[in-house]
Amino acid sequence: MKLTFLGAARTVTGSCHLLEAAGKRLLLDCGLRQGKRKQSFEANRKFEFSPSSIDAVVLSHAHIDHSGNLPRLCASGFAGPVYSTAATADLCGWMLRDSAHIQEMDISYVNKRRRRRGQRPFEPLYRKADAEKALTQFRGLPYDEPTQLFPGVDLRFEDAGHILGSASCHIEIEEHGEPRKLVFTGDVGRSERPIIRDPVPPRDADVLICESTYGDRLHEADEDVRTRLLEVVRDTFRQGGKVLIPAFSVGRTQHLIYHLHCLVESGDLPPVPIFVDSPLAANVTNVYRAHPECYDAETRELLTHKSDAFGFERLTYVRDVAASKALVTLRAPAIIIAASGMCEAGRVVHHLKTVAPDKRSTVLVVGYMAPHTLGRRIVERVQTLRLFGVEHDLAARVETVGGLSGHGDRDELIAYLSHLRSPPERTFLVHGDEKPAESLASALREQGYPAVDVPRPGDSFEV
Repeated sequence: MKLTFLGAARTVTGSCHLLEAAGKRLLLDCGLRQGKRKQSFEANRKFEFSPSSIDAVVLSHAHIDHSGNLPRLCASGFAGPVYSTAATADLCGWMLRDSAHIQEMDISYVNKRRRRRGQRPFEPLYRKADAEKALTQFRGLPYDEPTQLFPGVDLRFEDAGHILGSASCHIEIEEHGEPRKLVFTGDVGRSERPIIRDPVPPRDADVLICESTYGDRLHEADEDVRTRLLEVVRDTFRQGGKVLIPAFSVGRTQHLIYHLHCLVESGDLPPVPIFVDSPLAANVTNVYRAHPECYDAETRELLTHKSDAFGFERLTYVRDVAASKALVTLRAPAIIIAASGMCEAGRVVHHLKTVAPDKRSTVLVVGYMAPHTLGRRIVERVQTLRLFGVEHDLAARVETVGGLSGHGDRDELIAYLSHLRSPPERTFLVHGDEKPAESLASALREQGYPAVDVPRPGDSFEV
């Protein structure tokens, strides 16, 4: 068995790992890399392998940093199946189409300026037709049901509790008459989160690939989330400003809606409108409605009293472009949730053009921002933001709330792995910046893990 780490190695974007075993070549995830525009633009266009040589893709979940480069992979020669849970396949149906649309629209916007300067226009990373082709290659599988991918290679998904449909990937491999088990955690969620079920921890693994996003820190106490949301909203509205919340359309947006719904029901939230400015988030929320089998007991209980867990009177989903443009120019107080979560593309960038220079308003950060992304620059409170090639002052307040994270923190990851009957022979920590990954590696070594590595991009290991 050979593992090569191609993405999300000492960083949190572009999840992509190559597994060579039993005469087959499998990709674990195929995500988009985010970060410095020029570097990520170029990195996403090339693969460190021949796409036609890949026999199958095993996809942990639908977030774009895990699934977003599948259309380019398929357009470049990959013709095999993409295995995921059924809910992930349904989510990707919307997300990959939306990603292609954003690729085309953003390149069109940039090319207008390039043509005026006499510069050669760029081509989008992929187009809608490429996304449609990739979607025909998906094979949705249920949780906890072993499936033979190839002779000597079996796959089983367990709930990872990160977003709807997210899974840890349990791959049984038999080579030379010797069975071995590889577990790829994908992104590990948190216990007792609203809406979806808790993560199912692994019990056995010879080789473990585990995420480490929050490997060196703890989250805020859960009870602080709604208090913090309410505090930020009230302070901003007293100034007459807007609260702009960059949020991923899958997972984070639905959890925000859930908490805001509870604050409305309790009567604590000021009587102002709430907008979800994202056609993708609206479509994704419909996928959430279509998969109640993924819900936890609390959400199922809520549905016995409410017909819709993701809608209430003050909440408006904005699909139409004209309505989105009108919302950008809105002067009255409002809460606006818009994608993308790291502010790298989509409608949130247009909102930042009016919110960022407004000292009455607040940008509320509710998740991790990778280095070199626009979101990280906002968290670092830089003086100016470059939006569509134009500098804008960042005069708005920047606030954060950490309890909404969909990733387990250091203690939660250690508790998740504590269910293993014995430490794996080899452990690889991915999907984390160098400091949190190394911190978690040290903690696991102290617990008796015999071989823990934090691979660099391109590192290969015979295991």
